[in-house]
Amino acid sequence: MIVDPDRSFRRWRAVDSAAGGLALDLGLYAVSAVFAGVTAATSTLLPHRAWGTFAAVGYLVAALAVAGQLLARRHRCDAPLTGLGARWAVTGFAWATTALLPVVAQSIQRAAGRTDRAQEEVVVVEHAGARLAEHGTPYLGHDAIAALPPAEQLLGYTPYQPGMALFGLPRAAVDAWWTDARVWFALVTAGVLALAVATLRSRPAPAAPRRHAALLRAVQAATVLPVCALTLATGGDDLPVLALCLLGLAFAAAERPGRAGLAVGAAGALKLFAWPVALVLICWAATRRAGLRTALGALGLPALALVPALLVDRDALVENVLRFPLGHGLVTSPAQSPFPGHLIATALPAGRIVAAALLVAAGAAIAVRLLRRPPHTAAAIALICGYGLLAAILLMPSTRFGYLLYPVALLVWAPALALPEAAVRPEAPAGAASANSRTRPVGRA
Repeated sequence: MIVDPDRSFRRWRAVDSAAGGLALDLGLYAVSAVFAGVTAATSTLLPHRAWGTFAAVGYLVAALAVAGQLLARRHRCDAPLTGLGARWAVTGFAWATTALLPVVAQSIQRAAGRTDRAQEEVVVVEHAGARLAEHGTPYLGHDAIAALPPAEQLLGYTPYQPGMALFGLPRAAVDAWWTDARVWFALVTAGVLALAVATLRSRPAPAAPRRHAALLRAVQAATVLPVCALTLATGGDDLPVLALCLLGLAFAAAERPGRAGLAVGAAGALKLFAWPVALVLICWAATRRAGLRTALGALGLPALALVPALLVDRDALVENVLRFPLGHGLVTSPAQSPFPGHLIATALPAGRIVAAALLVAAGAAIAVRLLRRPPHTAAAIALICGYGLLAAILLMPSTRFGYLLYPVALLVWAPALALPEAAVRPEAPAGAASANSRTRPVGRA
């Protein structure tokens, strides 16, 4: 698997910079408004329909605002309303109206008795938090799940890492709208993304305006894209994981491998989706002689999170974290989006074996690439993880459409990660160019 960051960035920059970035802004909000409207009118999932009702209006207003910016730009290219500050303001408005407002509205309606205002993962996380507070483990064992009524057995499974149960602890303490797990998913996501942006903006860069524009686009990819806004408003458990991965990459761009490992390790303590990012990050850190330091956080934090659950009930941990995702639980996962892996698994003879073989082949190709050409920049990490997770999501027999938020956000963040790196690499004397081509700087903690 060969990734050429420079070529990818040049192509992306040509699209991203049209009309000062406003052309792509308008396309993003207009298409998102259509998507939200269609979702409100046709979705069979009631939380999704409720989201679409709010989000369609938010996206439409944002699109109209950008249309006004484009008109102002035609009269005066440097008009204040067309600058980055105004674009950030529209992005903030869009996220508030398409993600945060639906989160609050659905949480209040759910607290008032509506049972159709949250997806199953919200209930699962809150139940996991209650079990963690009462029993010291978020997991039910095989026999306990089998004793549940058949209609409730799916909700008895917690297919996450133990750290995810922390988001259910507020509901275990107080039954109120603001203890809805989605509220805490949103708060953590916002805080972590703000830290990631601050980390990247604090680094000197040779082209600051271009960096700020790339950062804006990166934030849009992690917040206002429908796949992110819809997920946060209706389920939300993937957004803190994504935000922590992006924070880890921001620390990597700032040459802080120790902190990068801790951020990605925190994500891995929530969900398995962060583990591939951790492995690629460790390969990057090894090029800076910081592999062990990074691995302590990236792998150590998830391992520590597993210890209490292992001590309390090892079989329950295995049943939830391994057997159920692999399709060996009492019930099957409802993640059945019609991607190639699922279609192959269901339509071909021995389809699951074929899909698994393709998935293993893709993983092997990425492993060979990492061994032969380990990533030397945070942007390369983002590209490898983005394309790798995209391949995995498309080839997994059981997956969800919403998982696409990971590769999309990682790929769009790559240009924002590349710009600060040019400034943190030390300048080489003219006579030492060949030596520096073989030597990488040693990262800080």
